[in-house]
Amino acid sequence: MHLIFRLKPVVVLLVGAAFAAAPGAIAQDGKLPATLTFTAYDTGTSGFNIAVAVGKTFKDQHNTDVRVLPAGNDVARLTPIRVGRAQVSAMGTGVYFAQEGVLEFATRDWGPQPLQVLISSVDCNGSNLGIAKDIGTELKDLKGKRVGFVVGAPSLNQNALASLAFAGLSKRDVQIVEFSSFGAMWKGMINNDVDAAFASTITAQTKEVETSPRGLAWPIWPHSDKAGWERVRKIAPFIYPHVATCGSAGLSPQAPKEMGGFPYPIFTAYASLPADISYGITKAMITGYDAYKDAAPGASGLAVGKQTKKWVLPIHAGAVKALEEAGQWTADDEAHNVQVLKRQGVLGDAWATYLKTNPPEDKQQFQTGWMEARKAALVAAGLEPIF
Repeated sequence: MHLIFRLKPVVVLLVGAAFAAAPGAIAQDGKLPATLTFTAYDTGTSGFNIAVAVGKTFKDQHNTDVRVLPAGNDVARLTPIRVGRAQVSAMGTGVYFAQEGVLEFATRDWGPQPLQVLISSVDCNGSNLGIAKDIGTELKDLKGKRVGFVVGAPSLNQNALASLAFAGLSKRDVQIVEFSSFGAMWKGMINNDVDAAFASTITAQTKEVETSPRGLAWPIWPHSDKAGWERVRKIAPFIYPHVATCGSAGLSPQAPKEMGGFPYPIFTAYASLPADISYGITKAMITGYDAYKDAAPGASGLAVGKQTKKWVLPIHAGAVKALEEAGQWTADDEAHNVQVLKRQGVLGDAWATYLKTNPPEDKQQFQTGWMEARKAALVAAGLEPIF
């Protein structure tokens, strides 16, 4: 396994003042506080750009200053929220792995995290393993080639594995090259350090590769390939069939491609975030939609009518209230939410019980023991372990 690190200074974009909200500053009527802090993917990514666009709307309409902190992996994006230095993260599917307490989160320092969704984007873009055009255009062309991973970013790494699985390939069939961040990985595509990397089709970095000498191709995931989709489901149940009609490498309504999709960015908070805060943020994003929907690619997918409510994470209570007020919450949505909350409860109880067993200090042994305890608890509750 190759390891490539390209460290860079942390870049912070400020929309107004750069201070996290103090608990006492939160009004109880759903109004936004004077300041908020979000985390997001690296600068230039669609998730970062959307978070900035939302922040500008908050400033213009509510006089709320939003600080957007870019971070290279899921652990770095969640840590500020976990320790109370930020309220929300514009996450990818790393939220699922964090909820499940697997992969990078199957450690003594983390375990299953009670994360909940405020609002998310589903737009014309797809999510895929982009391939440098000089080595091929199909997933099967990646056999023996170099595939990018990001240290501490299961949302990217597992998605890359799911992409390979669609073509019947696995980690053993490729060369994994690790990078320190999403941005470094896509720079690696240009520099010929790697041959494929996962991203949203509208992420700015993919356009850079498309216009480079190597070029970029988005492989097709035929929706008729039931066996391929079953292999994906076993690795990444949060990915669903989607038709991409926008983004790099020639995607358009006139040139669509069948591939995978999932909400992104997913504005996520901990269950402990007070409901009035989550309500205020979600409501402001719903009512302010027209002001930011065209400000960044993918932002239009945050429309209240496009919300993915029956997914792998629950919706936060405050967000539920905002969705109810918008006429976008049904009894079926509530029933599904109850079931996902039940899963989080089972995982949380299993983690607490496991820690009381004096688990081994060795990292690998600890993880093995936790995964066994996790599976047993989920099976006993009639829930699918997945991992």
